Amino acid sequence: MIEIKGLYKTFGSKEILNDINLTFEGGKTNLIIGQSGSGKTVLMKCAVGLETPSKGEILYSGRPFTHASLEEKMSIRKEIGMVFQGGALFDSMTVEENVAFPLRMFTKMSKSELEDRVNFCLNRVNLPQAHAKFPAEISGGMKKRVAIARAIALNPKYLFFDEPNSGLDPKTSLVIDALIQEITEEYKTVTVVNTHDMNSVLEIGDHIAFIYQGRVIWTGDSNTIVEAQIPEVRDFVFATPLMKKIFK
Repeated sequence: MIEIKGLYKTFGSKEILNDINLTFEGGKTNLIIGQSGSGKTVLMKCAVGLETPSKGEILYSGRPFTHASLEEKMSIRKEIGMVFQGGALFDSMTVEENVAFPLRMFTKMSKSELEDRVNFCLNRVNLPQAHAKFPAEISGGMKKRVAIARAIALNPKYLFFDEPNSGLDPKTSLVIDALIQEITEEYKTVTVVNTHDMNSVLEIGDHIAFIYQGRVIWTGDSNTIVEAQIPEVRDFVFATPLMKKIFK
């Protein structure tokens, strides 16, 4: 479980996050949604330690993170997997080397153990033949799957995805969504997804938090979001003609 309590973030005189209070449970896909500039990415960066909140606290399974010592933070960070928007693969490394990178950094696995773990992770994301390829040689969808394989390499308890379907076609987006949901349910991870993709919201939104101008103004799930009566939420949900047609 991840708990966010009374979180604020300001940059100079500009307030980005205002009194955020959320709980993300394991075995569920927890979505953070909202329009561009709402504060979603800043919230995720605060959650993983890439930004320091101005006020408030984040707890991982009851363990304080925001104001923890460097040693305590490093201990929690080893339990976190992160998939960045662009995948953030190392261009000079093969797919196999990219997935192996965190294992070499944070474990003392033998060569055979490392190879077995890399093989397992790539098989888990349905890329059994991609080991020797470089990022420039694979598609955008494959890059995202490699990034997911790398993120689960250390068996994380907590998984974060920043716009996982950005730049992908609808069919590939469905594949990524299904993979995220499968891994979440299989390993009971606490999974947090930052997205503006309504397909993802409806497909995998077990728990959804809608952020507007730095505040959480609605929480619910994929079954209740289409019934939300808050104007800002409805404007977001029914922004496309297709959504209006489906739920008219």
